[in-house]
Amino acid sequence: MSDTTESDQSAGSNEELTHLDAHGRAHMVDVGAKAVTERVAEARGRVVLDASIRERLFAGELPKGEGLAVARIAGIQAAKETPRLIPLCHSVALTSVEVAFSRAGEDAVEVRAVARCRDRTGVEMEALTAVSVAALTIYDMCKAVCRGASIERIELVGKSGGRSGVWRRKD
Repeated sequence: MSDTTESDQSAGSNEELTHLDAHGRAHMVDVGAKAVTERVAEARGRVVLDASIRERLFAGELPKGEGLAVARIAGIQAAKETPRLIPLCHSVALTSVEVAFSRAGEDAVEVRAVARCRDRTGVEMEALTAVSVAALTIYDMCKAVCRGASIERIELVGKSGGRSGVWRRKD
């Protein structure tokens, strides 16, 4: 998503809630008339661990095994299952899902996911779900040796495609 530009974080915040009908009832939005375009979304989150456990995670030396490999697969699988998990989320034809991990600060793991598709609606929920489940998997892989682990700040970093165009979080 490095080719996107920053835009106003509040863009779209005044728009009508499209998942509510005229009577205030939740419904699935009809996206049939929308154009099929390339859509990309990037999300991130953090898992805070003891510093020594984080290094064991990156070295693949946890009691449960290769934590990052398991978390990567879990994140990809979760993105594919998003419409089954989020009630009003549309199924999209994902063309790729990337999940990556990096050291953050002295004791955290940053989880990033990029989801891509060519469809009528965006892939923000797929990217966020991938990060969420990858972070939960890291927690699960580490909980036996790091009871105080925590998951923090899962958020959309940016998105592109569709009528609303490019949006990028300002840091």
